[in-house]
Parts: sequence; C-alpha cells; structure tokens
Amino acid sequence: MLFLLTTVIWGNAQEFQGKAYYFSKTSVDANFGGRQMSEDQKKAITERLKSASEKTFILTFNKEASAYKQESQLEESGNSGRWGAMMSGFTSNNYYKNIIDKVYYDQREFYGKNFLIQDSIQQYKWTMLNETKQIGNYTCFKAVTTKIISDVADWRSIRRKARELRNKGEEESKDVTTKTDSSASKEIEVVAWYTPEIPINQGPGEFWGLPGLILEVQQGRNTLLCNKIVLNTKDDLIKIPTKGKKVSQDEFDNVSKKKIEEMIEQFSTRRRGGFGGRRN
Repeated sequence: MLFLLTTVIWGNAQEFQGKAYYFSKTSVDANFGGRQMSEDQKKAITERLKSASEKTFILTFNKEASAYKQESQLEESGNSGRWGAMMSGFTSNNYYKNIIDKVYYDQREFYGKNFLIQDSIQQYKWTMLNETKQIGNYTCFKAVTTKIISDVADWRSIRRKARELRNKGEEESKDVTTKTDSSASKEIEVVAWYTPEIPINQGPGEFWGLPGLILEVQQGRNTLLCNKIVLNTKDDLIKIPTKGKKVSQDEFDNVSKKKIEEMIEQFSTRRRGGFGGRRN
C-alpha cells in the first residue's frame, strides 16, 4: 500500500508528538472443520470474519502517553446481533497508555455494557535484531517478543469449542469446556518494526518499549501496518477515557469468558448451523 507523505511542522522537534494511522488485516482460516456447508455459506462466513478484523486506527502520541482509537465505526453497522455484540468486546474503543506511570485504560463495549479496564501495562521483553526494511519514508528495525493470548480472545478457539460441544453429549461437553478453559492460553510470537527516526517508545495499542515508534506489528494471523504519520500536531489532547464500569483486566476477562461460554452452549445445541453459521 502506498505510504502517504509525512507532514512535518518543525516547531519544537524534540516534542515528537503527533498521529500515526494504522490499518489491520487478518488472514482468515478457511478450515470449517469438515462441516457440510455450501460454498455460498462458507464465503459469507469468511467475508464476515474478514470484515470484522479489517479496521483503521489512529494513534495520537507524545513521549509520555498515547491514545489508540478506531478511526471510524460506521462499518460495524453490519455486525449486528449476538455476533456483533461478541466481536465488539475484542476491540478497544479507546486504549490509553502512559509509559511513565506504567498504566493503561482500555474502554470497551461488550454485550451493550460499557467497561473501562484499568491495569498495569505489559512489560515486553524485546529482542532487537539487525534486520531492517523500509516502511514508507522510514528505515525500520526488527524486534521480536512473545505474548500470552487467552482462548477467550481467539475466535478460532471459540469455533473449536463449539464443534466439541456440538459433537458430544450435553453432560460430557460441559466437562470438556471446563477442562479446555482451565488452561485457556497460548504463547505466540510478536514481530515489531520500529523506526529510531521517531525516537519515542510508543506503538499501537498495548505495544511499546522500543527505541522508536512502532510502525508495524505482526502477531499470529493479524498484522497492523502504519500508512500515514503526521508529526508535531498541536490540536489534539491525549485524555484518559472515563466512560464505563471500572474493572481490572482479569475481571473483564472473567465477564467475557462466562458470556462466551454461554453463547457457545447455545449455538452448539442448534441442530443446524452451529457457531457462526446459519440461523433457522
């Protein structure tokens, strides 16, 4: 994708405050677990998953804090019903982090309820490599780390659990769900590309801690890529979000986990379609 020309207003160059625009893309797993579905059904589900994962975000940053928001939520209008209510909980509406105070505020809507997650920011252990590549006008360096991801936030895991429940007896399937969720996490590699030409250790969402602004993040099937930067803007304040019920990350994970398990059981009892499939 064409990287737009960077706009720079050289007032106080040491401030390095500004905005970075990112777009997300996800490679969709076309494995439907051997289910008997028409090509039109498979295409519809794949397009729905693709649409839910492809978004544009704006990171407003300075050396101390940043706010990461979705640029426009108009495309979410098609994500109605239970599917949309669940998927909305996987994406932050406003993610604020302060790397001096080591705290973040994550504003989310989940099943019609607003939550404000407040917790300590993740301290990533980055391994910086000598590999470089060009992203737009910037020379970027590669860094890697690992991240623990919960099954609660992994839609492929959710689909798998739904199939398990659908293929087993009701009592047995409840046991399977409990056993699966008791260790519901996995470790994935995260690859980041940062540029020392913008010497702040900020990045999109939860990512930070490198000697330069992070312009690209690859984690699993998801990629975040910056395609526009505007430096030294003066018109936007970075504010801590205040809307929603205040909870810790663990508290929010427990709420979403219980609701998703409830949904899985409901979908699995359907005779046709299953999770993410056709409704009668």
